[in-house]
Amino acid sequence: MKRWRRKMNQINESIVLKNLQEENQRLKVLLHLAENLQTHLDLDKLLLTTMEEVAKILKADRCTVFLLDEDKNELWSIVAMGIEKGKEIRFPADRGIAGHVARTGEILNIPDAYKDSRFNPDIDKKTGYKTKNMLTMPLKNRDGITIGVYQILNKFDGPFTRADEELLSAISQITATTVENSLLYEEQVESLNSFVDTLSATLDTRDYITAGHSRRVTLYSVAICKQLKAMDCSCEEVRFAGLLHDIGKLGIPEDVLFKAGKLNQEEYQLIKKHPAVTRQILESIHFPRNLKNVPEIASTHHEKLNGQGYPDGLKNGEIPPGGRMLALADVFDALTSRRQYRDREPIEKVWETIEKEAGDTFDIQLMKVFLEVPLKQIIEILEYDQRDRLNEKELTLLAEIPLGTIIEIKRKDPESLDDQDKNINSLFDKYYQRNY
Repeated sequence: MKRWRRKMNQINESIVLKNLQEENQRLKVLLHLAENLQTHLDLDKLLLTTMEEVAKILKADRCTVFLLDEDKNELWSIVAMGIEKGKEIRFPADRGIAGHVARTGEILNIPDAYKDSRFNPDIDKKTGYKTKNMLTMPLKNRDGITIGVYQILNKFDGPFTRADEELLSAISQITATTVENSLLYEEQVESLNSFVDTLSATLDTRDYITAGHSRRVTLYSVAICKQLKAMDCSCEEVRFAGLLHDIGKLGIPEDVLFKAGKLNQEEYQLIKKHPAVTRQILESIHFPRNLKNVPEIASTHHEKLNGQGYPDGLKNGEIPPGGRMLALADVFDALTSRRQYRDREPIEKVWETIEKEAGDTFDIQLMKVFLEVPLKQIIEILEYDQRDRLNEKELTLLAEIPLGTIIEIKRKDPESLDDQDKNINSLFDKYYQRNY
């Protein structure tokens, strides 16, 4: 008898210990999720991270977070476990279990989905998935308004439990708050992008001679940044800085800025002030933390490695990488742009001019990287204002040909070119000389 009681006590202790271990693990996951959710502002990453963690701790096969689109009265999800990336699930907000939960705010723990009249099997039919049991919970914001639905499918070891409901309830509260913050952040980013794009376009149209300059400089700079792949520099910061690098020209008198003839010394000194004015203007704008270097990058596009640039005469490492990218892109665009009084400089002459300033004005490493940018991309930027007329199929032939190749071809004796070089040369000239 004593032996039996001792054995039962051991079994009970084992069960208690197992329950405590499981509860401890759940608390750890909850804490980990809370930490993760606070570090992600990217909605896709936020949802995917959450769903994978929740499915794991609840021992379920699949998890989806549906958001409520009030304008369309639909529930949708950008990402869902088991669904191909980029494909969203979208259905009327009054359909199925998720729709019921979104509409009523109830928590539904359903042990057999196909026995519940509210279940909508359409998604199963579309995806080929077989839903067995499910736990569905509303996502409510701080004001108690439902903004979406959390749904977990097919627990491996039987129906979802009350403990599962309690854990998911805690996770849902954290997720709802973070999702709402993320959506607000995305709205702010969209507004900032729209504002900067509009401002940049307005600046470009102000000077019809250099129309499109800021856009092209931006695209070249970002191409260099992405081609580089590894540097202490954000390509998003480079993009914003490129679009706004000439905003300081708003502070230059129009009779100087648009003067047709040669500038005198006094006028040239006025022009040289525009990077400093750019810095002043941009420093008055509240950029988010990930864009905090935009004013510095934008205002250093006329600095030179040898310290002979302006406005501050910075040298070498004092010039941020993004500023060095803009400097190279700015000159490349100036030499390859069509003007009323001249056509584009031959591409080999353009690069020859840049090479003369290698190490003094331009970063040699960035020059090498720029030469690796595909010709297709270069042409699409050169002809950005004519992009609707470009032959995409034809330009695909230049997708793997770097900028450096056409410069090498141009420097060869035309008689020595093989058929491949001739084809590359001919196709490039067609667009560079705008014979299309």
